[in-house]
Amino acid sequence: MIKRLLIAVAALAWLGFLAVVGASYVIGLKQASAWPPGESVQPVAEKDVAKTERNVQQLEKRMTGLRPRGLYIVIDTAANRLFLKEGSKVVREAVVSCGSGVVLEEPGGKKRSWIFDTPRGEFAVKSKITNPYWVKPDWAFIEEGEAIPKGLEDRIESGTLGDYALGFGQGYFIHGTLYTRLLGRNVTHGCVRVGDEDLKAVFKAVPVGAKIYIY
Repeated sequence: MIKRLLIAVAALAWLGFLAVVGASYVIGLKQASAWPPGESVQPVAEKDVAKTERNVQQLEKRMTGLRPRGLYIVIDTAANRLFLKEGSKVVREAVVSCGSGVVLEEPGGKKRSWIFDTPRGEFAVKSKITNPYWVKPDWAFIEEGEAIPKGLEDRIESGTLGDYALGFGQGYFIHGTLYTRLLGRNVTHGCVRVGDEDLKAVFKAVPVGAKIYIY
């Protein structure tokens, strides 16, 4: 008896569900048939269409004019990717390392501090250097807990920047690295580190004056 009662309750519940679904479907059909509510769509005048098409063409022309000519470099600092591009075509893609964002403060109550970020914006290749050497700034010694030297010869370090470097201003470079295992991570002091083969290809391809876009 209890089993039959349970079956009957379940059957009634299922029928109730079907009734609600059916009612919703009918209401939806009525609403759809009444759309749009009390208004007719006015046709677009041909002159307005022609004007819109002209505006679109002018906009496309302006956008094409803004695109840099020749080869240029785009760097995605979040994804740690460098793209060598020509027009909209990607000529080469490289895994790189960009700035860490770490803040270094000089100890001893002094007010100097450094933020190790890769700068964002539009730049240009200002210099191309083969076999570059690094002139270590003050922060490099502070970071390592060493005394800041007075002589220039004590700041020069060779082999750290790889075989090539592309300078784009304010002491920032696209250069090689000894730490290829860290490519793809944000670990630098602001420069952009690139693997040997990719760096060589980019260095050979772009001239001084080529645009660099960093975001």
